[in-house]
Amino acid sequence: MQSPPVKRALISVSDKLGLAGFAKGLAAAGVEIYSTGGTRKHLESDGIKVHDVSEYTGFPEMMDGRLKTLHPKVFGGLLCRHDNPSDMESLAKHDIVSFELVVVNLYPFEATIAREGVTRAEAIEKIDIGGPSLVRAAAKTHAVTTVATDAGQYSAILEQISADGATTLELRSKLAAEAFAHTAKYDQAIAAYFAGQTAEGPFPGTFNMALKRKMVLRYGENPHQQAALYAEPNTSGANLVSAKQLSGKELSYNNLLDLDSALEIARNFADPAVAVLKHNNPCGAAVADSLAEATRKGMAGDPLSAFGSVLGMNRPVDAASAEVLAEPGLFIEAIVAPDFEPEALKILTTKPKWKANVRLMKVGQLEERTGGWAYRHIDGGLLMQEADILPDPEEDWKVVTETKPTDAQMADLRFAWAIVRHVKSNAIVLCKDRMLLGTGAGQMSRVDSTEISIKKAGDRVAGSVLGSDAFFPFPDSIEAAAAAGVVAIIEPGGSRKDDDVIAACNKHGLPMIFTGRRHFRH
Repeated sequence: MQSPPVKRALISVSDKLGLAGFAKGLAAAGVEIYSTGGTRKHLESDGIKVHDVSEYTGFPEMMDGRLKTLHPKVFGGLLCRHDNPSDMESLAKHDIVSFELVVVNLYPFEATIAREGVTRAEAIEKIDIGGPSLVRAAAKTHAVTTVATDAGQYSAILEQISADGATTLELRSKLAAEAFAHTAKYDQAIAAYFAGQTAEGPFPGTFNMALKRKMVLRYGENPHQQAALYAEPNTSGANLVSAKQLSGKELSYNNLLDLDSALEIARNFADPAVAVLKHNNPCGAAVADSLAEATRKGMAGDPLSAFGSVLGMNRPVDAASAEVLAEPGLFIEAIVAPDFEPEALKILTTKPKWKANVRLMKVGQLEERTGGWAYRHIDGGLLMQEADILPDPEEDWKVVTETKPTDAQMADLRFAWAIVRHVKSNAIVLCKDRMLLGTGAGQMSRVDSTEISIKKAGDRVAGSVLGSDAFFPFPDSIEAAAAAGVVAIIEPGGSRKDDDVIAACNKHGLPMIFTGRRHFRH
C-alpha cells in the first residue's frame, strides 16, 4: 500500500531536547498534535496548538500520571491497518482517529539507578509502562506509522513530511528497527537491575548486554571472516569506539584490537609515554621527558617488529613527535592519541611515504581507568571478570633478596611492571631507562619467554631489569637472565620454588621484588 499522509502525531516524551522545533515544523506541515501531561504543557508554552489526550479519550490522567495513554482510543489509532476495511470500520464506529506518527522516549530508568543512594521505590517509579507500549504498537504497524524514539531522528522525519506530507516505508522500517532495539535495551536495563538485587557478589543471575552496531569492517582477523564493531551503551571517557578518525584508510579488526591495547598502555603513565603494538603485544614502549623522545625510544625498542605497528600516545601529538615518525625507513599503520596538533597532522598526512594510509585516531583527554569488566566469548557462553586495571600499591611490594634495588633500578622496575601486564602470557619484558628493550610473549614455558626477550634486547640487555607477569616455577630463567647481564627482577612471587629462585638471585647479587599480584593475559 502507499504511504498514508501524516495527519496526526501523538507526542509523549521524557527528554524534551529538540522537541519544540520539531513540533513547530510538524504543525507548519499541517499535522495535528496530540499530547499528555508535561509534554503538552511544554509544547503549549511554545505556542504550539495541542489536543489533550485526556479530552480526546474522555478519560482523565490518573495515579500521578501512571495512567495516561493506555486506552483503546489511543491504541486503536495505532494498531489499525489502513488497508483493512474491518479495522477502519471499527475506527469510525467508535469515533477513533488514526495516528500516523508517534514520538515517544521513555522514563530515565538507567539515569535514575545510576544515582548514588537511589532507593528501590524510586527506581520502580521510573519503569515506563505506557511509553514502551506506544513504541511497540507504532513499530509493529510501521507499514503506515512512523515512530521516533530519539531526537536525532527528528530532522529526517520532518524533512520527508514537509516535502511530501508522508514518510517513506524505507525510513519507517529503519525507525521501527531502532524502536524495538530501544525498548529491548530499556527492558534489559530493568531486568539487570532486578537481577542485581539478588546477585551473587557483583554477578547478576541473568546478564544482558545491548550493543549498537557502529560500523561493518572490511573483514575480521583474516580476509575470509566477516566482522563488525559494536558500541556499548552509555560509555564515557576517552576510548577507541567513540574516537574521531582524522585521516587514513578504514580501520581493520586487527587495527582496533592493537589500538585499544596501545591506548590502554599509554594511559597508565603520568609522564609522556608511547606504546608500540604489534599483534596485540608491545614490541616497544617508552616514557621520557618529552613525547618526541618517548616516540624515538619506543620505536627503537624493536625496530624490526615496529615496522607496520600501531602506536598509542598519552599526549597530543606534536610536530617534533611527528617528525620522528616521518623519518625514512619507518612505516606506521595507525596512531591513537588524545589529539594531534595542526603541524603534526600536516606532517603525518603529507611527509611520510605512507601518508595516505596512516589512520590517525583522536580520543580526547585521557583518564586512568580504575574499574570495569572484561568479557571473553567461549563456545556456548561468556566469561566475565573484573578488568585487570586495578593499581598495584607499592606498599605491598617486598624486596626478598639480600641486595636492594637502586633508585635508578626502581624506576625501571616500576616501568617494567607497568608494561608486562599488557603482554600475552607467559610474559617477560626487559627494560632500561624506562624503555622496553625485549619482549617474550605467549610462550608455553617462562624460560622460553626469557630467552626470547634476551635475544630481542641483543647487546642492550646488560644493565636492564626484568619483569615477569607470574612467578618463576624454577630458577632456570634467573640463571639465563643473570648470564645475559640483567641487574634486577620484579615478579609476583608465590611459587613452591620461591626459595630456590631467591637463592639464585642472591647467588648472582640480583635484587628481586615480589609484588604479590599476578597479571596473566591469555
